[in-house]
Amino acid sequence: MIDFGALTEAVGDLDEDVMVEILEKVMDEGGSEAQAALDACQKGMDTVGSLFEEGEYFVGDLIYAGELMTKAVEILKDGLVSGDGSGETKTRMILCTVKDDLHDIGKNIVRSMLEAAGFDVLDLGIDVPAEKIIETAKAEDIHIIGLSGVLTLAIDSMKNTIDAMKDAGIRDQVKVVIGGAPVNADVCVQTGADAWASSPQTTIDHCKSWAAAMA
Repeated sequence: MIDFGALTEAVGDLDEDVMVEILEKVMDEGGSEAQAALDACQKGMDTVGSLFEEGEYFVGDLIYAGELMTKAVEILKDGLVSGDGSGETKTRMILCTVKDDLHDIGKNIVRSMLEAAGFDVLDLGIDVPAEKIIETAKAEDIHIIGLSGVLTLAIDSMKNTIDAMKDAGIRDQVKVVIGGAPVNADVCVQTGADAWASSPQTTIDHCKSWAAAMA
């Protein structure tokens, strides 16, 4: 039996060895509990966030925690995705952190899970201006765009990016999902996005739905 409490504690303690040991056991047993394991890891990340706010962890700890989550997704990804998608054409999409925001931990986790779900993700990185997103969408014929942000100022950047898509005449051809710490249903309306996500899995669900409709 998998001890998910111990897994949450390991991530919260930044104990890579214990985390990997438990996750590999999940996969050795067939991977059916991969989503539960990821949920446990995400609870551990909540602990990391709380300890950071309390001053017990520092920026370096946050970065390391993000690396642990990326590794967790890599280990679990075959169990997180139903079907291997073989023989199917992968849907291409853009993912990036918006202008003036330099955070990439959450974005990288989402990218790993989207790739595991069969998407061909063009990761444009951090602090990405609207012009680059639009230019890439036009050049690569992209119809799904994920915008990430952690800082409150990212909300304005998301809105400005979506407004720029309207000005460029491509807004009707793309679906936009936004995610990150300051994002909620109200922000989704404020920015003009098509959807918002509070977790990587929600992002995947939205993108899969859109991809199916576009097929």
